Amino acid sequence: MQKNHEGEAGGERRRALAGLPSIRPLVAGIDLGSERHCVCAPMADGMAREVADFGATTPELIRLAQWLKERHVESVAMESTGVYWIAPHEVLEAQDFEILLVDTRQLARVPGRDNKSDPSDCEWIQRLHSCGLLRGSFRPPEAVCVLRTLVRDKANLVAESGDWVRRMQKSLDQMNVRVHRAVSDIDGVTGMAILRAIAGGERDARELAKLRDPRCRKSEEEIAEQLSGHWREDHLFSLQQALKMYDAIQQRIADYDRELLRKLAAMPRENIQNQPPPAVKNPQKAKAIKKRGEEPMRQALYRMSGVDMTSIDAIGVETVQVVLSEYGPDLSRFPTEKEFVSPVTLAPRRPMSGGKPVRKKRRNTASTRVAGALRMAALSLRNSATALGAYYRKIARRIGGDVAVFATARKLATLIYRLLRWGQQYVDEGAEVFEKRYEAIRIAALKAKAKDLGFALVHSVC
Repeated sequence: MQKNHEGEAGGERRRALAGLPSIRPLVAGIDLGSERHCVCAPMADGMAREVADFGATTPELIRLAQWLKERHVESVAMESTGVYWIAPHEVLEAQDFEILLVDTRQLARVPGRDNKSDPSDCEWIQRLHSCGLLRGSFRPPEAVCVLRTLVRDKANLVAESGDWVRRMQKSLDQMNVRVHRAVSDIDGVTGMAILRAIAGGERDARELAKLRDPRCRKSEEEIAEQLSGHWREDHLFSLQQALKMYDAIQQRIADYDRELLRKLAAMPRENIQNQPPPAVKNPQKAKAIKKRGEEPMRQALYRMSGVDMTSIDAIGVETVQVVLSEYGPDLSRFPTEKEFVSPVTLAPRRPMSGGKPVRKKRRNTASTRVAGALRMAALSLRNSATALGAYYRKIARRIGGDVAVFATARKLATLIYRLLRWGQQYVDEGAEVFEKRYEAIRIAALKAKAKDLGFALVHSVC
């Protein structure tokens, strides 16, 4: 961070403009720090720039916004440095400034900077911004950012509840109470009923088996056979405490769901206010959504986005929630599918050097939350009797399951983009139609290859 010539907080210095032509004169650049922020903005006459230091506290950030308004600044560029950018970004955005959040790698790629005679970082950022050489990172509107915070916190709670389920299962295993063998899901209706009965003092395996849900495949006798344990005191105590923690987390998750519904209720599109979403065409998916109690959330997400993304196979309400909270309903910032898929980290990557493929190196960027949600959705298509399921199995046969998950997740991302950006509805043609079309493509490729080799491919029926 650059210090001012006077060596005092809030001091200013001026430097004349020279070099590259300016196409946006009323812009500023900020060099962010943990304690102080160095800001460069044009003077009122536009003939020079001035640099000032401001503190990182909220009153100082408000003073910074007032200082920029006095100089008629319209847009502000800043580096995405750690978490230091968050508070200045939110304060300046609330003051109606256009904010450009710049990747530090983008600044490093711009040539023409001499390290021995550098201007300060904020002056360099301001100069590049005024010349139109910076491109801001995507950041959704403030209302969507609020949703994103809630959805991310809720996801953390869901993961934490899974940890406590595993701890409960460990306590049961140590007592040789094989609930996971008696029912498919320990956190299902029957599993949780048995757990609560054990925590409440019930030890009779036959009585525990009577808590079986009528939809269970196993009979009471088969379930009772797995529920006899030695009931050691310390393991029972651990089970009771884990169950209490699980219940507390479930209450917090319900609180987050209510808050999300409240926020979504304030974000409906004008043309579809109070309109119900179209019915889910897949009866099994509709039944699952109703069973999980996700229909109110589905309706709220539909009114916010104007489209029903659950119409796409494998895309559930939770996945829609993640996508809309990370990117919002407006994808106009991404002109093409490829420009949307790339930041989602689902774009195929083939490094080339001298026109030849080189060995792949591990990516520096981690998979995004949207990519993770779409991968999970893609994995659920393994046995699906849909066109997407057939696509998954085709890729898995040719290359492998891991590539099939990636490719199918990318396809889901493009379908979501088309639906949100252009309103293009998804229509499932079915696995059979997809397989026939794929077979026709393969036959055409074989005929072309045979022709190149001087042969003719003839189809004969025995």
